Amino acid sequence: MKLAKAAALLTLSTIASIAGAGQIKPYSQSEFDRLTHDGKPVVVDVSATWCPTCKAQKPIVESLMKQAAYKDVTVLSVDFDSAKPTLRRFKVAMQSTLVAFKGAKEVGRSTGDTTPEGLEALIKKTVQ
Repeated sequence: MKLAKAAALLTLSTIASIAGAGQIKPYSQSEFDRLTHDGKPVVVDVSATWCPTCKAQKPIVESLMKQAAYKDVTVLSVDFDSAKPTLRRFKVAMQSTLVAFKGAKEVGRSTGDTTPEGLEALIKKTVQ
């Protein structure tokens, strides 16, 4: 019986943490337009699978998205190698670039930053 209660509590805490988490999704123009039109905080994350800097950024961004402060933020992932029109739209020349939006307004961008403090400062601009 104690094991069943523990399992139930673990399930509930997992659901609660997921409900309080920001989202990370593949980029689509329609999703970006919908979110920004609705005034939502968005971070466009341009990365490449072969990029060591991108690999260093990924767990930091994932960790930040689990924090309650960023529960309304959506990170839209863009593949540097296959999404050239999207890169032109956002004026991105390098992988490991994050572009932050508060609604339709760009509020910051970062390229190559792998510090938790720097990435959090950028994401925080979308919710302030």
